[in-house]
Amino acid sequence: MDEGHTFLHVNGKRIEVVWHGPPPAEAPTLVFLHEGLGCVSMWRDFPQKLAAATGCGALVYSRFGYGRSAGCDLPRPLEFMHTEGLQVLPALLDVAGVKNCILVGHSDGGSIALLYAGGTPALPVRIRGLITEAPHIFREEVCERAIRDVTEIYRTGDLRQRLQKHHGENVDCAFWGWADTWLHADFGRWNLEEYLASIHVPLLVIQGEDDEYGMAAVEVIPRRAGAGAEVLMLPECGHAPHRDQEETTLAAMSRFIHRILSS
Repeated sequence: MDEGHTFLHVNGKRIEVVWHGPPPAEAPTLVFLHEGLGCVSMWRDFPQKLAAATGCGALVYSRFGYGRSAGCDLPRPLEFMHTEGLQVLPALLDVAGVKNCILVGHSDGGSIALLYAGGTPALPVRIRGLITEAPHIFREEVCERAIRDVTEIYRTGDLRQRLQKHHGENVDCAFWGWADTWLHADFGRWNLEEYLASIHVPLLVIQGEDDEYGMAAVEVIPRRAGAGAEVLMLPECGHAPHRDQEETTLAAMSRFIHRILSS
């Protein structure tokens, strides 16, 4: 197991975590929330680089059913992201001793970060700001089409084998828990807009101009967020700015974090 790699227990279940940089008692913590098919290892070394660039610590974790964390029951409830943002994440931060943090969420992880920031009482005591990469506010038609395409690749191609390197025995739980939920007929009613007005911390939205999963967030969030939002659009960039344009994304996040910490 890698240095800094360990497990915490939330609600009696194991969560895989990796720590980088100083502990929560010595510096603010960047909390990384992964995408719908992600986990700790799929962030690669980006969290470590961002921690080093900002002087912050970094807490990277795999949600239940992903990576080396405990599995979860399928089908996932359609409100699973609400559960993650309003129940699991606050409990994890308590167990980890994180009291001063900036959330960095990608895709589904960005949506979970928005839910936490907009739906958790007494939030300013803990959270300093939010960074979201390609978050979802509701299901867009282009997102549904993209997930159907990925599902076919999972069934017939080598995607399952590639994901299994990261998720091990959780691979089918991770994939079908994501795909079946997003493609469920009733998931078309899933919507986070009501939470945005309660977000009163600095917020950065980073979006690739070629994102195959949709771009409604960059229009909705700045208009509806309680404190507004800064938006960075990246040309020639898809759904994962921290992978597609790592240097630009790292620099933008670092500047944003330094502004928060110096204010």
